[in-house]
Amino acid sequence: MDKNPDSLKECRNKIDEIDDKIVDLFARRMDVAAEIAAVKKAENLPVFDPRREREKLKDVISKTPDGLKDDIAVLYPLIFELSRNHQRRVSGERSELAEKIEKAVAETPALFPENAVVACQGTEGSNSQTACDRLFRRADIMFFSTFEAVFRAIETGFCRYGVIPVENSTAGSVNSVYDLMMNHRFTVSRSVRIKVDHNLLAVPGTKIENIKEIYSHEQAINQCSEFLSEFAGVNVKIIPCENTAVAAKMVAESGRRDVAALASRSCVKLYGLECLRESVQNADNNYTRFVCISRNLEIFPGADRTSVMLTLPHEAGSLYKLMSKFYALGINLTKLESRPLPGRDFEFMFYFDFETPVYSPRLLRLLGELPDACESFTYLGSYSEVV
Repeated sequence: MDKNPDSLKECRNKIDEIDDKIVDLFARRMDVAAEIAAVKKAENLPVFDPRREREKLKDVISKTPDGLKDDIAVLYPLIFELSRNHQRRVSGERSELAEKIEKAVAETPALFPENAVVACQGTEGSNSQTACDRLFRRADIMFFSTFEAVFRAIETGFCRYGVIPVENSTAGSVNSVYDLMMNHRFTVSRSVRIKVDHNLLAVPGTKIENIKEIYSHEQAINQCSEFLSEFAGVNVKIIPCENTAVAAKMVAESGRRDVAALASRSCVKLYGLECLRESVQNADNNYTRFVCISRNLEIFPGADRTSVMLTLPHEAGSLYKLMSKFYALGINLTKLESRPLPGRDFEFMFYFDFETPVYSPRLLRLLGELPDACESFTYLGSYSEVV
């Protein structure tokens, strides 16, 4: 309970009066910003004038009482940014990216293709193949031994699409894929989530107590850590390999009855194996998200997710300023991933996934504002997700 309600009410009345003046002054400032936009457009000058902003901020801070200088240093860059965005809107300035997106929306076919040449990592029976089958009715799948080879196949035009895993609900992101994203040119055209069940497979006649080696992909090994802990005291080697289906194929071709693989049940018939233990993953709700990548930007109807990749200035508050843009526009972030930049200590590449229809003006506004806050910015695509 307030000790001095009359005094508090009086103070709040003063705040209300000041806020009324601030709103009026802010509106007047934006009106002048619009006038500046008209002059800049007539004289073919850029909206962003970093030198002017630095000088203005220095001047404002010099006029601010000592105890409030840090607060002003936070407030005014935001005002500058709002002013820049307002200038762009009133002058009708359109970014190349906005035009590129609208062109892709207009030129992309109405239906996602039923068949195409698709690159996948691994071999038959892999989860990548399962994801590919969910996306395409009749895909001509070409299998590659590494994720990098999949990216190269897309870049060179050898395959129209590629399907790669990016994250798992229990084991997290596929870091090797995110690292490759920095070095390859691609766009995302669709995504899909598939339920993943890992099973202990071996050649017929194998007994669990005789197993000396278990092969699988590193992600699958992580996802089955609780089950694998049962072998900790019996000297069983857990050996990572490039793919769960590759592991199953290796076990089948070896003919040995002392090795096993963690792989999907589809590998049982495919490679003539026997399932020794079903669904050995830690969590039953184990899903892996795959993205379908292509070289050319294709935005199919219904696209309501967008992915971007960016680096930020190595300075205090840069990530906060970026995140505030999503909050201000009411756009929901569904993923934020960071990966270290090679050769740059404590600096990172950030990957954002967020939800908003590609037809929304808020998306084009956001994509028009983000590059100013970034050192580098790459739009990866807008797409829908198959569940």
